[in-house]
Amino acid sequence: MTISVETMQAAALANKAWPYEEARKLLARYPDGVPAGRSIIFETGYGPSGLPHIGTFGEVVRTTMVRRAFEAMAPGVKTRLIAFSDDMDGLRKVPDGIPNPEMLRAALNKPLTQVPDPFGTHASFGAHNNARLRAFLDGFGFDYEFLSSTDCYASGMFDATLLRILAHYDDVMAIILPTLGPERRATYSPFLPIDPVSGHVLQVPIVARDTEAGTVTYIRPGTTDSVTVPVTGGACKLQWKVDWAMRWLALGVDYEMAGKDLIDSVTLSGKIVRALGGTPPAGFNYELFLDGEGAKISKSKGNGLTIEQWLDYGPPTSLALYMFQSPRKAKRLHYDVIPRAIEDYADFLGRYPEQPLEQQLGNPVHHIHEGAPPSVDLPVSFSLLLNLASVAATDDPARLWGFVQRYAPGTSPATHPQLDRLVHHAAAYARDFVVPTLHRRAPTPAEAAALNDLSSRLAAVGENAEAEAYQTVVYEAGKAAGYENLRDWFKSLYEILIGTANGPRMGSFIALYGLAASRALIADALDSRSIAS
Repeated sequence: MTISVETMQAAALANKAWPYEEARKLLARYPDGVPAGRSIIFETGYGPSGLPHIGTFGEVVRTTMVRRAFEAMAPGVKTRLIAFSDDMDGLRKVPDGIPNPEMLRAALNKPLTQVPDPFGTHASFGAHNNARLRAFLDGFGFDYEFLSSTDCYASGMFDATLLRILAHYDDVMAIILPTLGPERRATYSPFLPIDPVSGHVLQVPIVARDTEAGTVTYIRPGTTDSVTVPVTGGACKLQWKVDWAMRWLALGVDYEMAGKDLIDSVTLSGKIVRALGGTPPAGFNYELFLDGEGAKISKSKGNGLTIEQWLDYGPPTSLALYMFQSPRKAKRLHYDVIPRAIEDYADFLGRYPEQPLEQQLGNPVHHIHEGAPPSVDLPVSFSLLLNLASVAATDDPARLWGFVQRYAPGTSPATHPQLDRLVHHAAAYARDFVVPTLHRRAPTPAEAAALNDLSSRLAAVGENAEAEAYQTVVYEAGKAAGYENLRDWFKSLYEILIGTANGPRMGSFIALYGLAASRALIADALDSRSIAS
């Protein structure tokens, strides 16, 4: 069914999903409507002294969700997403795990775009990491415009705003200085000159400034020489909180979100924008991730989950769902959240076609797929694949496909690529996280009798029966064994046959694993030596 632009707009304006709530902040910035020819600017920032990471993905995917929500609310209004790299920042330390660290050590304090590339692939370390960022964003299909801080400063794009900051120097200092300690306050300046001799980004006091000439003067460290440089044309950069405010103003940024750890910085940069006569962008502060123990993730501790690790065990859509859900809530970012994210994504995707428009706009897959979720046939759930790989004790996708094709004839990696991806993820996840933890316990004599009865009942149903037929038999065997609460019966089956406290719908598992293999699993559990006394 085709939905008109007007119907979609009305539904979006009323929807309470968080991307629409955020988009309404942008509408409030222009109560008389967005001026003709004006694009709404979204920004995400990136410090290229390191490589893009899972937080980078989270910020860009969430910002894209707000962007698309705004476009639905304001059809016809152009939008842009700027991915900004602060590559003019000085290199303060050599990152861990970098080849040829001596190359970087010799270039400390120089702008990242003036630091040699230790990988030998680009003109500078900044350029290398910028290329990695762009490849990263391109790999996920994000629609964005890349801007380099070095290029923006050197081209004169920021000149007018830099001169405005020089003219409001005292106002900016009045905002910043109360937030600093006594020692830092004595040497602070919003302008960081790029020394013409050393090429270093200097954090030095400014001893004189000339608003008309557009220059600042400093004393070169280790000498008595005074040096005067323009604040324009890339001869200076700004301290990062002032730099952030300057970018917002110079680029006309309407929306930028940031982590909870930057709340104070957002507030400070907003005050600077207002002091310069501008309006800070809308946005919100998202919560930070926690590790498996509930502690904050730290780069230095390495206690987080990398995006590469997530993508080893789950598709990008599962990660996008994880980022969509409760962005203002601190969440564990650990291996054990991946299977649930995969299952939840499939559930939301399955519901979407039958939902009314209001519910579709609140469904995460609408935002993950920018309003056009795909039609995907998944005859086997990820949890079932995971249990299959665990019980079969195999990480061979080809072997798992053998089970799948008997259960769902006509499927193949070629005809069902999304299912094939899940088969590979299930094989890897089961190998690394499930199989090593499995502990099948021995059945009690009463449980052994119930299992023996179950095996006989299954044999009577026969091979290649429907999953529901096997499920009915499992229920009947549990009732016949005297289980008042069948949950206890299923828990026993999981612990004895699979080695976990929880498990799949048994009828579906038996149909997937095969009747003969399932009865062999029961027979193994019924080995007289393994029956608990």
